[in-house]
Amino acid sequence: MNEPQTPEWVRDAVFYQIFPDRFARSLTVPKPSNLDAWGATPTYYGYQGGDLVGVTERLDYLRDLGVNAIYFTPVFQSASNHRYHTHDYERVDPMLGGNDALRRLLDEAHGRGMKVVLDGVFNHASRGFFQFHDILENGQNAAYLDWFSVSGFPLHAYDSEKTPAYKAWWGLPALPKFNTDCPAVREFLWGIGRKWIDFGIDGWRLDVANEIDDDEFWREFRRRVRAGNPGAYIVGEVWHDAERWVNGGDMWDAVMNYQFTRACLAYFTGGVVSEDELRRTSLHPLPSSDAETFQHAIERLQRIYRPNVTAVQLNLLGSHDMARFVTLARGDQAALRLATLFQMTYPGAPSIYYGDEIGLAGGHDPLNRGAFPWHKPESWDLDLLHTFQRYIALRHAHPALRRGTFRFLLARAGVIAYVRQYNEETVVVVINASKDSKHVDVPVSEHLLDGRVLDEAWTHEGIRVEAGMLRGLSLAPRSGRVFIGSQN
Repeated sequence: MNEPQTPEWVRDAVFYQIFPDRFARSLTVPKPSNLDAWGATPTYYGYQGGDLVGVTERLDYLRDLGVNAIYFTPVFQSASNHRYHTHDYERVDPMLGGNDALRRLLDEAHGRGMKVVLDGVFNHASRGFFQFHDILENGQNAAYLDWFSVSGFPLHAYDSEKTPAYKAWWGLPALPKFNTDCPAVREFLWGIGRKWIDFGIDGWRLDVANEIDDDEFWREFRRRVRAGNPGAYIVGEVWHDAERWVNGGDMWDAVMNYQFTRACLAYFTGGVVSEDELRRTSLHPLPSSDAETFQHAIERLQRIYRPNVTAVQLNLLGSHDMARFVTLARGDQAALRLATLFQMTYPGAPSIYYGDEIGLAGGHDPLNRGAFPWHKPESWDLDLLHTFQRYIALRHAHPALRRGTFRFLLARAGVIAYVRQYNEETVVVVINASKDSKHVDVPVSEHLLDGRVLDEAWTHEGIRVEAGMLRGLSLAPRSGRVFIGSQN
């Protein structure tokens, strides 16, 4: 099998996921009057009025954090704060500033060297989507009847006590599922995929993409998108193994790597997580929290995906579909710091869920979608923010962390060590996730000759390879060290 061709730029990307209603609100974008206050406890239905102009006004904050790519949850017109109920795929929601706001955002982001990926909700639409509304109005005489899978009338589109008489996502009447066997639907969705690529976006994140269970649909989607931008990034939302859609190189480039998330939650928290929150996701149950199990989980991911796929997987620790990492970890911020260190030194594209870098907490939807506290800078954990900046800067500074090979050197007693190598650069990372101090010897004979000196990333203290080992490394509880040197 030929190696899949995946976008080169993603190897250098550090993503930041933004939930548009909650990241930043600009005073220049007109809003309806009945909005929740910025920073109010988030609810399922309330809007807080974030918009794309607000994001544009905060791009320098993202640049200073080290972010160079943004993934937005949906931005198209919708009657929901999360906008997964799409009304109009050709119009950015006016509350977000409309198409002009996206144009400005793209221009200013690209001017700073940042990429922008949008969320494509192509499995289902909404009751307000014009073609479905035609069915609501005209029943069996609707011109677009074949765009959805209707089993009878009445539709029960607004009756929560009855099963809708049409296919809907998880049976929810508000989310009628497209009939993607319909040629007109296929052409419409492929056309939307291409339209916004031509507008200037840099890729698509595909919502519940595996639920369009049609390989040829996705092959044609890729052909259309890549014809518009050969470097466009196509990443599917799949919570389980996804070799089918990525290893052939003819559908998606990558997936949201929730199996990476699951392994990190287990190991870096020591298995001490909020079970109530975890059970609300497909991450439950977690595997064992020991270092050996973590090694096996990560090596398994390396085996099942082709190298060029692994190099562009969207490696996340949190998203809008799960409680925030620090909340799942029962407030254990050290777990977040260590997991972020691993994330920034592992192959693939790290993705930060907005606000995690300043300690924003929150349980499952809707509490994980709180407003970014621009209005309360005193609430920010600046030490955590600086840790994120330091780890991201480390990734940007060393090609081995973005393109190098990856191999575990050690995994026992709560400690892992691994090596990244690229051209003449070698990076060794050692992490102690246990609550005890550790003194370890790390075998590096296959990677570095005796006498080589590696410098610690931040203290610049040197350590010499002796008898094929880095000997006597001291690690404080819940800490990590990074060593950088020349390859053989």
